[in-house]
Amino acid sequence: MTGANGVGKTNLLEAIHVGAQGFSPRTRAEARLVRFGEGAARITVDGRVSGAGIRTEVTIEPRERKRVVVNGAPVASADELRTRVAALAFLPDRLAVVKGSPVVRRTYIDRMLGRVLPAQGAQPGEYAHALAQRNEALRRVRGGLSSVDAVVPWTERVAETGTELDAARAGLAGALGPAFTEAGSLLGLGELRIAYEHRPLPVSDLDARLAQDVERGLTGIGPHLRDIRITADARDLRSFGSQGEQRSAVLALVLAEARLLADHRGSPPLLLLDDVLSELDASRRAALLAALPPVGQTVVTATSVDALPEGVRTPNAIVRVTPGEAVAA
Repeated sequence: MTGANGVGKTNLLEAIHVGAQGFSPRTRAEARLVRFGEGAARITVDGRVSGAGIRTEVTIEPRERKRVVVNGAPVASADELRTRVAALAFLPDRLAVVKGSPVVRRTYIDRMLGRVLPAQGAQPGEYAHALAQRNEALRRVRGGLSSVDAVVPWTERVAETGTELDAARAGLAGALGPAFTEAGSLLGLGELRIAYEHRPLPVSDLDARLAQDVERGLTGIGPHLRDIRITADARDLRSFGSQGEQRSAVLALVLAEARLLADHRGSPPLLLLDDVLSELDASRRAALLAALPPVGQTVVTATSVDALPEGVRTPNAIVRVTPGEAVAA
């Protein structure tokens, strides 16, 4: 897709993502997706997944439950939509995945866990529930409303689910590693690595700091306090990476996840890449475009077709975007 700045290219990518995944990659305030002066927004997407036709429809109405329809039949939630359609988005404003706080990276990797390994997708939620219950029990002990015995079952549950979640995160980081490093090399980042150290969470470790946890009313160890380390040539990109390097590292994460999804699902995801070419030189733009999946669909936005370097494969379609309109060139 091409068009001048501000004409709506990113909005169109966002709409495709909502239709394919049921949520916006830019905001969790879904009422903001409704056009000013309108009562609702509806996105319809037609396509093919593994050779079979699919039509999705997502309706968003402020103060109403979101409605999702797949091939004419309502589904219980957007989660079911995501089991049918895989889509990944790169947006320049996602730098927080690399430069932001550890909670941003934990959230990102946990969501990726649900996409790549659906059988383990519930683990972050199960751990969060156990952690919240233990913290509530700790606060009740601190307030003199219950004895420490009330903490015991939740300590055991936090230890169990925390150890499982830590192992799942470490396994996912390890699976991402080769494709992440390869993508980093293509984008000129040197030796790009992602690391998450697996640490079991035994009950004994939680018990050893019970007095401190009661005093604070919070559990002081566990996966909710861990970080995912992203480095280039051994430099931590959060602290010692330029904005361009951080941006490229986020793009490398998307490309690495796309390969994992293709391996696990048998077909590549829909890739939505917003303004990925503007900060790369010609050779790296060519390397990036050559690395895109040869099958499936990738939508790339740019201000001009001139952003495409010479010698790359010709896009199947070029769509010119102007305010309120998108037309095939």
